[in-house]
Amino acid sequence: MAFSRITAPDPPSRGISRRTTIMLFSLLTSLLLLHCLADRAVTITAPARAAASSSSSSSDAPGTKRLARESHLRTGEVAHGNRDWGLSRKVSPRFGAGKLSPLGEGSKKLPQALIVGVKKGGTRALLEFLRVHPDIRALGVEPHFFDRNYGNGLEWYRELMPKTLEGQITMEKTPSYFVTREAPARISAMSRDTKLIVVVRDPVTRAISDYTQTLSKKPDIPSFESLTFKNRTTGLIDTSWSAVQIGIYAKHLDNWLQYFPMEQLLFVSGERLISDPAGELGRVQDFLGLKRIITDKHFYFNQTKGFPCLKKAEGSSKPHCLGKTKGRTHPNIDPEVVQRLRDFYRPFNLKFYQMTGHDFGWDG
Repeated sequence: MAFSRITAPDPPSRGISRRTTIMLFSLLTSLLLLHCLADRAVTITAPARAAASSSSSSSDAPGTKRLARESHLRTGEVAHGNRDWGLSRKVSPRFGAGKLSPLGEGSKKLPQALIVGVKKGGTRALLEFLRVHPDIRALGVEPHFFDRNYGNGLEWYRELMPKTLEGQITMEKTPSYFVTREAPARISAMSRDTKLIVVVRDPVTRAISDYTQTLSKKPDIPSFESLTFKNRTTGLIDTSWSAVQIGIYAKHLDNWLQYFPMEQLLFVSGERLISDPAGELGRVQDFLGLKRIITDKHFYFNQTKGFPCLKKAEGSSKPHCLGKTKGRTHPNIDPEVVQRLRDFYRPFNLKFYQMTGHDFGWDG
């Protein structure tokens, strides 16, 4: 009799155990696979970021490295709404670093140097000449911040400034600062390190030039002679007339020396700015700690106007002279009045020479 082998089926508990084992194995395998993929993603991303950082730091784009360094130097912003502007020096020892522009072409800073005077001394010529220097960025208009607009605050003032890169100097010029009593204290509150430039000129010639400018706007004003004297008969000079008062340089300088040491002021001769512009510009560049880039090759003398012009202005390949309002013909003034004014200014000029250590030769 033939017998057939009959295989008995697995017990139910063994079948269930096998399915559970397979499910657990699959789950563990999936978790391991996900962990490996995540770890690989991190490994790939890290070098990519490092490469991007390396590429950025080695960029050949102009100013990139300087801007990167500048972003780390922005240690103190002048707070919006802070009207105690005298505290700004404590917050921002480097004149307020400003905010980097989103386009990356620099940042706006408070001026490190100011042309503070004097009116009709040659301040516009000096500013235009200085703007040729690649390390100087200057505001083209007169902001009158420290005399008329101080209530607007330093943040408002800084927003007016051109953007600069690290190593460039921000400048502006407002000639009325020199005769504004509050200006030295206000500028010192912004920064005691501010460098100050004063363009001075023979005070008699300066007064006549000042009058000439006013006459061009108001043809019906009294004569120069009548404005000069309180009493023509006694020869008493009217020092309340601004055209006369501005030229008492020693008096105004006394006020500035209450807040700034003499070595932070540079006095530029308005006469030499005409006769030897490169020489005076050399002194200014030295004072600002800049390389002497502006030299004789930048100037030519315009015989019609009677003063030097630039062969190439900032951002232009064409010659540039100051506008038609500069170099006006002065009216004829009574020689006796001119002599009276020279006698009046002489003691003030001598004191000014002593204070500055420089004889400007106005009494010859």
